[in-house]
Amino acid sequence: MNGENIVIRRERESDHRAVEYLVRESFWNVYRPGCLEHFVIHRLRDDPAFVPELDLVMEKDGALIGQNMFMRAVIRADDGRDVPIMTMGPICITPALKRQGYGKLLLDESLARAAALGCGALCFEGNIGFYGKSGFSYASDFGVRYHDLPEGADASFFLCRELIPGYLDGVTGVYAPPEGYFVCEREPEAFEAFDALFPPKEKLRLPGQLV
Repeated sequence: MNGENIVIRRERESDHRAVEYLVRESFWNVYRPGCLEHFVIHRLRDDPAFVPELDLVMEKDGALIGQNMFMRAVIRADDGRDVPIMTMGPICITPALKRQGYGKLLLDESLARAAALGCGALCFEGNIGFYGKSGFSYASDFGVRYHDLPEGADASFFLCRELIPGYLDGVTGVYAPPEGYFVCEREPEAFEAFDALFPPKEKLRLPGQLV
């Protein structure tokens, strides 16, 4: 990436449709036939938990190639406290440039900006093989449990990183994603209408999908 003109900046309103198209292309047929993520980000921008200062896009030589966004969340601590944290995503890089280092560059800059805003810790659902390279560990290492997950169930997808060292010292409790991430389940007809605004794509059931 040496010599390339890489810019990470806040998303503008004029970027919205291009970002939604990018997200749709990036997630299509990855976790399920088709995808939901483009509608999720469309709605998250108006969610009370949305962090506009961390609504980011990445450009390469003036072209949009990636995005990430953050939401405020809490850990419901076992001692009764609500411990403020953040979560993030969807995060993506355009399919043609995946696995070339751009995703880590975007992630690391995103985390630095979150830390600068005073975010103490981040909980997130992702692959430790990738996110571990940017300092994430299993959330269970911090005593944080994923909501509604049965005891003994595989929680290797549930990750955490402190952005303020020691922020989670003495904290054990439960994390649940902000309700805004479940908009497609609550409003399936609105999702279908929104997706119909984009070019048709074939939905495929592929090995490794979660749903």
